Amino acid sequence: MSLLTTRETDEALEKMFAPFIRRMGLRTLAVEERGATFLLPGDMDFVHGGGVVCGQAIASAADTCAILALTAVNGRFRMVTTVDLTTHFIRPLKPVDAHVRIAIESNGKRMAYLRAEIAPAGSDKLAATATGAFMYLD
Repeated sequence: MSLLTTRETDEALEKMFAPFIRRMGLRTLAVEERGATFLLPGDMDFVHGGGVVCGQAIASAADTCAILALTAVNGRFRMVTTVDLTTHFIRPLKPVDAHVRIAIESNGKRMAYLRAEIAPAGSDKLAATATGAFMYLD
């Protein structure tokens, strides 16, 4: 099975995800055998009254990018549902471009387990991490 390209992964996002997720502007930066890296653009629409990106946007990005990483590694979109997503907010994320790095820990026939790390682009200081369990529905 061959990996999807970054363009093909972005096309899956446009075709398969809800409009509010597409409006986040996520883009695939790199695809590897065991994961992928995505861009979460800095956007004032994600900022709450405290001046930082809200946790809902961060968790949505982690969940979406995890499914996109599975899509890229599987070479196609598979219907999948999130069984569990645990997010840890480490430090505030200012409204700047951020990278979402996904590492696939296990990708079986029915279940997949992934880790996400979210940090400002160009920084190794994590703003959030997430771990998730995903069940394939096909």
